[in-house]
Amino acid sequence: MVKGTLFIVSAPSGAGKTSLVAALLEARPDLVVSISHTTRAPRQGEVDGVHYHFVNAERFLGMIEDNAFLEHARVFDHYYGTSRAAVEAELNQGRDVILEIDWQGAQQVRRQLSDSQSIFIIPPTRDALRTRLQARGKDSSAVIERRMQDAVKEMTHYVEYDYLVVNDRFEEALADLQAIFVANRLRMWPQHHSKRALLSELLASRPLNP
Repeated sequence: MVKGTLFIVSAPSGAGKTSLVAALLEARPDLVVSISHTTRAPRQGEVDGVHYHFVNAERFLGMIEDNAFLEHARVFDHYYGTSRAAVEAELNQGRDVILEIDWQGAQQVRRQLSDSQSIFIIPPTRDALRTRLQARGKDSSAVIERRMQDAVKEMTHYVEYDYLVVNDRFEEALADLQAIFVANRLRMWPQHHSKRALLSELLASRPLNP
């Protein structure tokens, strides 16, 4: 069985990453999303093992000592991390895994899984980003300005990624994302293994290369 690929997906707040990934999963049910561990309490409607693995701080810190995370970070008063064992189990089953993290977490993962692929999603303009943040209707003008500043800082790291997707028209951005995943599966090594029977028939008198 050909091992799956880990895809890191990052974007500034307001770029539409969550909606794009949700639509991608609906279109490609063969993909799976990595479920992070966190020490924060579940919010209304959140389910343990579906949205996050909710654990206490003692267990989380113990997992750090055991090198159980591909990446982890402390955000305000809570910890977040990606289980190495859970991701590798999916990859070893031949499934492609999506990991939604920021650029700092992406750097940690790349150091450990050099064959991972990374995608950065950006808005079409600053004005579009501001409009999307305002449309949420939850934040004050001061908070929106801070989020804009944070977004600009995060976007400076786009050059560290393998792919860049502009989320202007949603359907076009989704098609771009799907193209990345399809192209990855069409690489020679995965195709060599998944199409081995076909290749053997086509080249019946000649041995296949390993």
